[in-house]
Amino acid sequence: MGDLSPHFSRWEFRCKCGCGFDTVDTQLLEVLEGIRQYYDAPIKVSSGARCRAYNKKIKGAPKSQHPLARACDFTVEGVQPKMVQRYLDLTYPTTLGLGSYEDFTHVDTRAGGPVRWKQ
Repeated sequence: MGDLSPHFSRWEFRCKCGCGFDTVDTQLLEVLEGIRQYYDAPIKVSSGARCRAYNKKIKGAPKSQHPLARACDFTVEGVQPKMVQRYLDLTYPTTLGLGSYEDFTHVDTRAGGPVRWKQ
């Protein structure tokens, strides 16, 4: 049980620099819960919220949604990222930012409509 939703806890989304920034957008949390329920498998968050200093340090995109707590990089246990990316693209064709990477998926709830990119 999570403290934010049935399957997620705040600590999973915390900035990796240790600054304490651990916010997550509620719409993003709903998307992740939907993925968790669809696959009936745990999700491992590799990057959630990032303070601007940490985003810059790791050479994150200047307009990254991570500093706004609206983005998440993750994997689904036992599911290939390309399958998760396909599910998201089909389920949310007119919303979400979706980054397709070989070893993880990026999803964000940016304003202004869908954005898609591949590694």
